[in-house]
Amino acid sequence: MAYASRIINHSKKLKDISSLLHREHAATVRYFSNTNRAPLNRQDSFSARLGYSPLERVSKCSIGTVPVCGISTTRTILSSAMGRPIFGKQFSCYMQSARGFSSGSDLPPHQEIGMPSLSPTMTEAWTFIYLLIETYGNIARWLKKEGDKVAPGEVLCEVETDKATVEMECMEEGYLAKIVKAEGSKEIQVGEVIAITVEDEEDIGKFKDYTPSSTADVAPPKAEPTPAPPKEEKVEQPSSPPEPKASKRSVSPTGDRVFASPLARKLAEDNNVPLANIKGTGPEGRIVKADIDEYLASSGTGATAKPSKSTDSKAPALDYVDAPHSQIRKVTASRLAFSKQTIPHYYLTVDTCVDKLMGLRSQLNSFQEASGGKRISVNDLVVKAAALALRKVPQCNSSWTDDYIRQFKNVNINVAVQTENGLYVPVVKDADKKGLSTIGEEVRLLAQKAKENSLKPEDYEGGTFTVSNLGGPFGIKQFCAVVNPPQAAILAVGTAEKRVVPGNGADQFNFASYMPVTLSCDHRVVDGAIGAEWLKAFKGYIENPESMLL
Repeated sequence: MAYASRIINHSKKLKDISSLLHREHAATVRYFSNTNRAPLNRQDSFSARLGYSPLERVSKCSIGTVPVCGISTTRTILSSAMGRPIFGKQFSCYMQSARGFSSGSDLPPHQEIGMPSLSPTMTEAWTFIYLLIETYGNIARWLKKEGDKVAPGEVLCEVETDKATVEMECMEEGYLAKIVKAEGSKEIQVGEVIAITVEDEEDIGKFKDYTPSSTADVAPPKAEPTPAPPKEEKVEQPSSPPEPKASKRSVSPTGDRVFASPLARKLAEDNNVPLANIKGTGPEGRIVKADIDEYLASSGTGATAKPSKSTDSKAPALDYVDAPHSQIRKVTASRLAFSKQTIPHYYLTVDTCVDKLMGLRSQLNSFQEASGGKRISVNDLVVKAAALALRKVPQCNSSWTDDYIRQFKNVNINVAVQTENGLYVPVVKDADKKGLSTIGEEVRLLAQKAKENSLKPEDYEGGTFTVSNLGGPFGIKQFCAVVNPPQAAILAVGTAEKRVVPGNGADQFNFASYMPVTLSCDHRVVDGAIGAEWLKAFKGYIENPESMLL
């Protein structure tokens, strides 16, 4: 405390002080000044973290002195951006906080808990760097109530990010005095205060009507008035033919010259209409086609034109409902638009005979039922075959960067799962090394977590290839999927259908079930011949499924 007091007393004389402290493998940079300064920008904060494997923190403290009853008191605001290692497996959420100190006549010491930034964000083309920087988040659920005691490591609430719901842990011991943002609060900006904690239990009641200043600073931008929709602007039609408009002569800045569009001139010549008698409604008084049509309607066919206009004016308005964008919908739209705009797609389609595959599946499910295990689906066999084909043709298990093509040694298969909230792609890691029952169990568990919106970042990060199956659940015959960046390929699986195939004899024929699959590739990484080679390997595993068990 004595050391902190000396810094506070001399803060007016100190302009810039920076020090680097190492604690628990975290880099903490504190910046002291006499006034609030702009926070570190994203580039600087990321540069400070890049290359470190442990969790790192870049923090900024600003100290201002406020005289209260003749005593200089201090308010310290701490804002931090927590980072995590690229492609790391551990992911934890820590809060942003602001600690306020005051004299006895003011509020007691307290801590303002801010909305953390904790979402993987795409920052450069073809390079996904997991910066923990996001503009806003949602409060999914509070696990602590006002008045509860909190300890370091305990979960305060669940925060909804763009892809999942993560837990927000407390960093200091104390009591939860006030919840500023209730459950279900949407689009809370990073750093905006969501709760207040105090050190002493008797101070809880003093924050019943407390409103943090940071909330007031962030709230106004959301209160911008919405402009009235243009459909409410009604233009009354004249009850009589618009003779005044036709009788008026357009005044041209150049004298006798009349300005008209080429189409309007052609229409006027065909109908012998003098342009000098028409007042233009186009830009700068230019006569357009609508002016000629209106003149013709008012000069001879006005009786037939009026009913059509009245009919149009009485046309019923469209009935619609506006559904707000969810976080996952925004991310899906952004990534897929980025993919189609920047990745040179091409598509390869083959038909695979699945008769032997269905026979093997029936045998395996008999064993599973006898042993009390879960049934194996066709999609589980597809995931296994795709993983083994990637091990045989590793060029498809790659990613594009500006300087090199990165070929992954791990075969991690993302499986597309559709939910009410949007499209999720949880990952089955090292699928080439796992058995069919293990793959099936993991896919079912991940799909259930996706539907419950409880996926953790480690459940969907680190994929190297994606499988999207619309055949089994929806009966789609064939489709082309969009590459999931930064991956280089995605497999679209259609439904199996029976076909008539030629037999051994001239008049013989047989029936067989075929399942079409389409491989979408990034042509910068996977050439056509390489994609065809991968499909050949995949088809071999599907049509001879016993080879997957070797």
